[in-house]
Amino acid sequence: MSITSVLIGLIFVLNIGFAMIVIFLERRDPGATWAWLLVLLFIPGLGFILYLIFGQNLSRRKMFLWEDRKKIGIDELIHRQIQDLNSGQFLFRNEIEKFNRDLIYMHLINNDAVLTQDNSVKIFTDGQEKFNSLINDILAAEDHIHLQYYIYKKDNLGKKLKNALIAKAKEGVKVRVLYDELGSRTMTKSFFKDLREAGGEVEVFFPSKFHFINLRLNYRNHRKLAIIDGKIGYVGGFNVGDEYLGFDPKFGYWRDTHLKLEGGAVHAIQTRFILDWNQASYRHDIYYSPNYFPKEAPNGGVGIQVVTSGPDSEWEQIKNGYIKMITSAKKSIWIQTPYFIPDASVLDALRIASLCGVDVRIMIPNKPDHMFVYWATYSYIGEMIKAGARVYIYDNGFIHAKTIVVDHHVSSVGTANIDVRSFRLNFEVNAFIYNENIAEELTKSFEEDIKLSTELTPEKYRERHLKIRFKESVSRLLSPIL
Repeated sequence: MSITSVLIGLIFVLNIGFAMIVIFLERRDPGATWAWLLVLLFIPGLGFILYLIFGQNLSRRKMFLWEDRKKIGIDELIHRQIQDLNSGQFLFRNEIEKFNRDLIYMHLINNDAVLTQDNSVKIFTDGQEKFNSLINDILAAEDHIHLQYYIYKKDNLGKKLKNALIAKAKEGVKVRVLYDELGSRTMTKSFFKDLREAGGEVEVFFPSKFHFINLRLNYRNHRKLAIIDGKIGYVGGFNVGDEYLGFDPKFGYWRDTHLKLEGGAVHAIQTRFILDWNQASYRHDIYYSPNYFPKEAPNGGVGIQVVTSGPDSEWEQIKNGYIKMITSAKKSIWIQTPYFIPDASVLDALRIASLCGVDVRIMIPNKPDHMFVYWATYSYIGEMIKAGARVYIYDNGFIHAKTIVVDHHVSSVGTANIDVRSFRLNFEVNAFIYNENIAEELTKSFEEDIKLSTELTPEKYRERHLKIRFKESVSRLLSPIL
């Protein structure tokens, strides 16, 4: 028997083996199952490599472990809140929290997302303001600084932020920086050398085990978090780079949404950072210390749940939260997102809401940062326009905000886009906010953005060129893997 025959036989056996894994063990959704079966059938050999890089199912893997969380009472608090909700004894601070009891319960029981009711919130829509605030808080830090970003660039903002961290590390403040390797692909180890020499620690999420080869390429940590002394937390859409300050001529002004939090929600953000850090770290795991979770007097009355999701989870928690908000809407659903590539469940929920007379408004950019994603977005936007939704194209630069406001009283701000990648493949984090004042502030920002936008009417959408329609069709076919 020739070597060629042996290799062909081996490839055939491996094809059967991978097919069995896809069908019987990983229990993917039918669309993904058929897609991988076709890949294995039509491109044997190369299909194996593609599966190893893009097809791994992380949903059954216990990636994020931190036994010390018991020491801060999270498990006990979760159990108590579930009991109180089930018995009707939970103390809601306002009617908005009470109305959203089911949403709160779902996040609590499926995501361990404790409802904290003592928070103050500051909203940033401008990168200069957000990073000025963050750097000022860093320079005032006394105990520790924890930063996590999907993208960290070696440009002027990256250097300015690093220099502030170095100054604090030299003062004895514990500094930790975590970034995603794929998102920060221009980053080099030498960039943070002086921070490490000053006593800071830097880790990379899902680093390549081999040069130019990363078997977890398809799974990205898209979270953006900052925690200062366990008292101040930041979460939202801004990454670290000059373009997020509006200095990239390709994008122009960068419109995003980011939150600064104080209160119990900061402890939830801290826990998320520690879980991600300990997954990435091989030498510098974080162990419980009271200074990471200081007890502060309440300084606000905003109810917040910090909800996370990722490919390691059986449930798509943030997406489920979006759907629950959408299906509960009586008056309005206002969404800002750079990418609108919903799966069938989200698309159906939004279409039904619009067809029922709910005021559905969606704002997207007027220019792409990823071409296929942009044209796929246009394809799905067309369906929403047909269902009666109003769509706005933001013309004042690039809009990157990930916000949803329902009935002007409940909202969500974070890192998750309205797309399949954010729902299933990326590690994301969102704050679900039960407060009329915050919802109203986000609504006013939306209304100001409308003044800088063009409405995409049904007439304008129908007039698009045949070439654009072709781009939409091709991009839509690729949308599950974008």
